[in-house]
Amino acid sequence: MHLLIPFASALSERGTHTLRRLKLPHLTQLLASLTPTDTLGRDEYSLTPPHERALAHVLGWTGADGALPWAARQAAQDGVKIGTQAWGLLTPVHWHVGADQVSLPDPQALHLSAQESHTLFEAVLPLFESEGWVMAWGAPTRWYAAHDSLDGLASASIDRVIGRNIDLWMPTTPQARLIRRLQNEVQMLLYQQPLNDARVGQGALPVNSFWLSGCGRAQPDPAPAGLLQNDSLRASALSSDWAAWADAWSALDAGDVQQALKRARQGEPVTLTLCGERFARSFALQSQPLWSRLGKRLSPPPAAPVLEAL
Repeated sequence: MHLLIPFASALSERGTHTLRRLKLPHLTQLLASLTPTDTLGRDEYSLTPPHERALAHVLGWTGADGALPWAARQAAQDGVKIGTQAWGLLTPVHWHVGADQVSLPDPQALHLSAQESHTLFEAVLPLFESEGWVMAWGAPTRWYAAHDSLDGLASASIDRVIGRNIDLWMPTTPQARLIRRLQNEVQMLLYQQPLNDARVGQGALPVNSFWLSGCGRAQPDPAPAGLLQNDSLRASALSSDWAAWADAWSALDAGDVQQALKRARQGEPVTLTLCGERFARSFALQSQPLWSRLGKRLSPPPAAPVLEAL
């Protein structure tokens, strides 16, 4: 069993305060049973967040920061014939223009229906096809585009951008000029889209742009045995709802973490990967002296310092 937990930590003042008050008895016992192994990541400004880097490591992928082909992988899972082309994920989003910055709320908060998404996708389709792009619709918040310019193009994961100033994450390389121009054209087109007027009239956010991420050509996609990625902390962490995040952590501790602890105590192979904003740190079941195992079980070190260091 390999349990991978994204958004296991937080760097904000309120998030850190919540983290220090968490009561996670099963995680505490599990960490006492395991031994630290790999640490991946750099800082909170990397284009690829630690949980994506950790999953890429499990898959055996290689790639520079922001240049891992998640779009091609997800497109294939959505039934798109990806071939050997370089793909990118276009996530329909709402850009919120504030007094001093433009921010991007979680696209899931748009509650975009399949019909609405198809309508918007068909509206922007000619802009891309006129430039020689191949487009495919995958899901309400997953549009795909294939073009040679996306091969190796570094872009920030949308998990990095949600709730933050997008200027920090916009690609500025010459390779990204075409996508920036298309983005401007899409924004002008969507501003005049009747569907957006209807959404605003219903109290919903309009879709006024897209975010590009996960660019590149597909890499081998094995099915790692026993891998379980639990994303239950994501939504509350990205919305900075720390009370909900604490509740989600408690449920996770009583669920998958407890199951991993049971397996570890039975001597089964168990790996735990905890991912924060800076680092992904893995722990695995390895042989330890009897006195060390007994000491950790009787007086396990707290989990909070481990989470806070992520």
